[in-house]
Amino acid sequence: MFPGWHVTWPVQTFISWVLLIAALILICWSGIWFFRKKTPIEPHHQPKDLIVEGPYGISRNPIYLALVMLTAASAVGHGSILGLVLAVLLWKILDRRFAEPEEQGLRRAFGEAAEQYFKQTGRWL
Repeated sequence: MFPGWHVTWPVQTFISWVLLIAALILICWSGIWFFRKKTPIEPHHQPKDLIVEGPYGISRNPIYLALVMLTAASAVGHGSILGLVLAVLLWKILDRRFAEPEEQGLRRAFGEAAEQYFKQTGRWL
């Protein structure tokens, strides 16, 4: 809870649910594209295809974005400032530990096509 708060305001609950539902939709939508392209969803596995459609036209890392959104949804819903700090920390960890190395793998696998994709689509948004 926020310091001194013992009540969840309706706006907190609303924002929390919006983030939660949007994150779950984003994860499912992203997973469908891995299935359609028959490429591994596991981080650090060799990709078989460069996914640039669907949620990947909006963000290069929609699943990681959704994980941060889920963390933020929980923090907002519980009124936790520390939870929001942890959401930012999770974002930084995902960026450095997963997103950056995966982009290097995409560069090796897809060369110029990956570079064009990186220019057109933001890493997070």
